[in-house]
Amino acid sequence: MLGFVRVLIGGHVHELAVQGVTIEKDSNANVGGFFVADDQLGILVDETAAPTEIQAQIERGTAEAVQHLSRRYLN
Repeated sequence: MLGFVRVLIGGHVHELAVQGVTIEKDSNANVGGFFVADDQLGILVDETAAPTEIQAQIERGTAEAVQHLSRRYLN
């Protein structure tokens, strides 16, 4: 685990674990991002990527999480 990202949506605070994994690269797929597994929410990043790419994956995953949680709490 690399750390946490905290998001606040509609008065609900969520701490998303940022986990580094080795991701098979596919030219047609975005690497890393937000995930939901059972009741857990988190962000996966490619631990073999350059630091700037990891930061971009965290930012993309955070945006996806905000979108997902906004649908849950604000609709």
